[in-house]
Amino acid sequence: MAQITAQMVKELREMTGVGPLECKNALEQFEGDLQKAADYLREKGLAKAAKKSDRATNDGIIHAYVHHNNRLGVLLELNCETDFVARTEQFRTLANNIALQIANLGAQYVRREDIPSAVIEAERELQRRRALEEGKPENVVDRIVDGRMEKFYEELVLFEQPFIKDDSVTIGDLVKQAIAELGENITVSRFARFAIGESGDTQ
Repeated sequence: MAQITAQMVKELREMTGVGPLECKNALEQFEGDLQKAADYLREKGLAKAAKKSDRATNDGIIHAYVHHNNRLGVLLELNCETDFVARTEQFRTLANNIALQIANLGAQYVRREDIPSAVIEAERELQRRRALEEGKPENVVDRIVDGRMEKFYEELVLFEQPFIKDDSVTIGDLVKQAIAELGENITVSRFARFAIGESGDTQ
């Protein structure tokens, strides 16, 4: 059996964010093969990601993104459970990708549940009136409105927007992947988007 050194455990921990004991066990299982151990821990992490969603996220970073022309910027608070994960390159890359998304697509809410019910009701009523004015039959109006509301959520809700660098995944998916790989719950607490000549959009 390959000898598992403290340096190997440290490297695997930096790659995955998983605790030292789990890293040591995975390295022993794969006879010191760092890549196989990392892949195994990430796969295992995906199954655990959903279970972590209720855990407190009292650490993290404030990330600032400013567009190259200095006319658009985003401040984002991205939280995790420990300072260890907050310092990882993967966590900081996630923060930058989320800030870039907000800068480009101007989300107003993190999750669908964050939208005030009055805003949802007003939009449903607007879409219902629009569908009736277009002459849609009464018996299909509700289905049409439901479809248009999904588009409305996709435009306003950060976690439901397709990622601008890869539209096969949403921002919500990106966060779940990071939770699985880093082994901690991750939350977007708030953000503010500033553009010259516009009033600030904050959440």
